Amino acid sequence: MRRQHCRRWGTVLAAGLLLAACEQQNKYVAPPPPRVTIALPVQQPVTRYIETTGNTAAINTTNLVARVQGFLQEIKYRDGDIVKKGTVLFVIEPEPYRIKLEQAKAAETAAEASVKQTEAEYHRQTELASRQVASKQSLDNATANRDSAVAKLKQAQDDTKQAAINLDYTEVKAPFDGVVTARLVSIGELVGGATPTQLATIVQFDPMYVNFSVSEHDVLRVRADMAQRGITRDDLLKLPVEFGLATETGYPHKGELDYIAPMLNQSTGTLAARAEFKNSTRTLLPGYFVRVRVPFSQEEQALLVPNVAIGADQGGRYVLVVNEQNIVEQRKVTLGPTVGELRVIESGLKPDDRVVVAGALRAVPGQAVNPQMQEAPPRSDAPSRSDTKAQ
Repeated sequence: MRRQHCRRWGTVLAAGLLLAACEQQNKYVAPPPPRVTIALPVQQPVTRYIETTGNTAAINTTNLVARVQGFLQEIKYRDGDIVKKGTVLFVIEPEPYRIKLEQAKAAETAAEASVKQTEAEYHRQTELASRQVASKQSLDNATANRDSAVAKLKQAQDDTKQAAINLDYTEVKAPFDGVVTARLVSIGELVGGATPTQLATIVQFDPMYVNFSVSEHDVLRVRADMAQRGITRDDLLKLPVEFGLATETGYPHKGELDYIAPMLNQSTGTLAARAEFKNSTRTLLPGYFVRVRVPFSQEEQALLVPNVAIGADQGGRYVLVVNEQNIVEQRKVTLGPTVGELRVIESGLKPDDRVVVAGALRAVPGQAVNPQMQEAPPRSDAPSRSDTKAQ
């Protein structure tokens, strides 16, 4: 009986020791804080742009028309030729107009002779009337004849000028440097009838325009910036404008702002503007679709973070920062333009904030992390894009 009692206590003691060992082995040990990579925001100057689209346009496009009637005698260019201002392109039969000019000149010469004769008679009658030899009626007649001859001379002179103009119109000349389109008439054709006959069109390629429109939102931003910096509307003219074709990278073409509409288009909510640019190589043609950007402000020390550091939720855009106690915090931010692989932060971030740039999935707001400082990312020289509407 005593032996059974001892055996029972031995079993209980062994079970107690085993249970104590199990409790020691199952004790929870917290894992170390997750490692994340952090970096300070990049500080660098950023140029802010207005980005839009537009079209190239010829600075001058003119239809060449026959301003006098006659048979087309010569076509002195080849279709598509590049011509200089004053180059003769078409010749309308000039002989009838040359004859009319000679007739007008002869009539002018006769009128001049008549003026001399009536002027002499007037002076003679004035002398006789002063000595009371001639009657007043004779002096009045001499005066009327002189005045009539002078008027006829003036008419003859005007007729001569008009005849000279008409003769000059028989040569259709280039009004400016440009490219002439294919002719619309043939040699020997009667042109310049009751209505002017279009002969061809000439287009000026250098310089050229880029026409574009700016949204009302961008207009308000620019005007606010102008008021802050004390800039007037006239200061905006000659502002550099950059643009590129749809197939080109970036904005390789440069021009200057030369026109801003005085009012917005109510139907589109946009403001029309125009830039002028050099096109001496005639690379660009009128009517091309182009991407346009106009710088409107410069920020000397903007804060930028990598695009991968920016998150989004129902509340908007945010970044994760690590405070001095290595606790993760979520910061709501307002985004600015993109500069290469970086994004400008308008508000919500300070220069000394440590931003999580890698391992964001392991960074939970309110929990501790093991931050590893990344070397400062290189400053981006890529141009900024004002795509703040994507916020």
